[in-house]
Amino acid sequence: MLRFIVAAFIVLHGLVHLLYFAQSRRLFELQPGMVWPDGSWAFSRLLGDEATRWLASLACILAAIGFVVGGTAILLGQAWWRPVVVAAAAFSAAVLFLLWNGKTQKLAQQGAIAILINLAILFYVLVFQWPDFGF
Repeated sequence: MLRFIVAAFIVLHGLVHLLYFAQSRRLFELQPGMVWPDGSWAFSRLLGDEATRWLASLACILAAIGFVVGGTAILLGQAWWRPVVVAAAAFSAAVLFLLWNGKTQKLAQQGAIAILINLAILFYVLVFQWPDFGF
């Protein structure tokens, strides 16, 4: 049962990245007036907002794929799930940090909750070596 719950959580966390993909491509707004990733402290001045949106789109798709593959590996009993999930969580956290606008307002819209989830995943998987599914 724990294996199913953890796998579902990892997959769903990955699928949330597809909502941010749609936000970055301007397919819809997650919240009225949300302009993420425009104004990214790391990329917008260098690349401009349009190129930053493309970069964010690609990064969100890659993170989603990583989490879905990792969660599926858990369901299938594959021992290689751990490095995949760790890589996806680290990549996602780094990307969201780099796409942050550098302001402390509306942090949830900037991916702060996702960063906290990613850090929790990294902490539990790397520090506690949890969960141990025995494969």
